[in-house]
Amino acid sequence: FSFRTIFFIASINTSTMMKLAVLATLAASAAAFAPASTGKVSTTLAAFEGELGVQAPLGFFDPLGLLDEADQERFDRLRYVEVKHGRIAQLAFLGNIVTRAGGHLGGDIDKAGHAFDSYPNGWAAIYGADAIPVKGALQIFSFIGLLEIAVMKDMSGFGNEFPGDLRNGTFKSAWDKFDEETKMQKRGVELNNGRAGMMGILGL
Repeated sequence: FSFRTIFFIASINTSTMMKLAVLATLAASAAAFAPASTGKVSTTLAAFEGELGVQAPLGFFDPLGLLDEADQERFDRLRYVEVKHGRIAQLAFLGNIVTRAGGHLGGDIDKAGHAFDSYPNGWAAIYGADAIPVKGALQIFSFIGLLEIAVMKDMSGFGNEFPGDLRNGTFKSAWDKFDEETKMQKRGVELNNGRAGMMGILGL
């Protein structure tokens, strides 16, 4: 990215594009100040350039050097985190789009008679003068924590096939009916959608 390109993109749209421009600048800066290539870094590139998600036009894109001298275990850990964050971002982005379009659950959110659609959309529903009560927010975050600790994790001993495979012995027949090429295609679609979701929710 050149600064001319970044400023051109920023001038097209609103503050959302400004946020994306800042991110692009940071990525470009990180690449510019990265240490010179060494034999070990080249070896890392050769080891991971064939992994799922390495595709045109960027190819193997690691401007921050997170995989410098990394082994397969390190790569799998980072891929697991990327997939999980991508799934969360897709849900968050979709939730923002639906509620901003006027879609809300019917009925009341509590016994006091507050309707779901009586609260604002986005971050304002969690923090602000019209946000849901603190006890309600604590219930939401506690439920998310429970899912993180006990449910949505890669459990050993269930034959999970790849980083981010959280089936843990469930839905085996639905996944196993696909051939290897189709499995890779579906995993690639999820990975790219997750990346787009992360950029999208950051823009919102």
